[in-house]
Amino acid sequence: MKLTFSIEVETIMDTPKDKNGKRIIFKDVILNEGYPILSKNISRQIGDVQRLGQDCWAARCFDGRETGMYDMRRWKYVLSAPYKVSNKCCEIMKKRPAHRFTKLSGLMPIIGTMACESRQRKTEWLHNGCNAFNKKNPSSQPMSFWTEQDVLECLVKYEIPYSSVYGNIMRDKKGKWYTTGYSRTGCIFCGYGCHLEQEPNRFQMLKETHPKIWNYCMKSVEDGGLGMREVLEYIGVKVE
Repeated sequence: MKLTFSIEVETIMDTPKDKNGKRIIFKDVILNEGYPILSKNISRQIGDVQRLGQDCWAARCFDGRETGMYDMRRWKYVLSAPYKVSNKCCEIMKKRPAHRFTKLSGLMPIIGTMACESRQRKTEWLHNGCNAFNKKNPSSQPMSFWTEQDVLECLVKYEIPYSSVYGNIMRDKKGKWYTTGYSRTGCIFCGYGCHLEQEPNRFQMLKETHPKIWNYCMKSVEDGGLGMREVLEYIGVKVE
């Protein structure tokens, strides 16, 4: 970035910690709290039912007795999954360290999320706009109204460096931009939205590009892995 745009970038790294200040990793979170699958909202409600029982409010969503943003009835069978499900990983692994840095530094975050990425982000943008300064945790999301096509075109037009895992940015016969490698990245073990992906999905691609990481991801917990083969196949996601 410095050579291309003459921008000095200071990198400050922090690590996730539990409430006692002990460093934790993703494996700790999924074993203690649950696996992130389907979506943040769905995994939160599945986790609530698993933790609180069939008499809690969230359980009524899976019977159709309560309605909300999503139709939960198709995921009722996941309530009986032989593993925990939750949305806690983002809170513990990402948000807590970020909030801790904000508190210590007094600096507010600029976040690169877009409304087109999920229904929840679209709803938040419509409610708060790009500059959510009145929230409990103020932040700015200046790219909220961008689309994926806007991003790819901008990268090409201004020759902005990007990660090699995306491959090359190309245009098809209809003029639509696409990448020859990964189309999205994010947390490498995250299961959100993978049930909606066409094959090869992110985990099938992971096996090809990073086989050692894929093996750790799919290997059972008893054998030292994350145990995600069982988790993903339970919801109908092919892993190879």
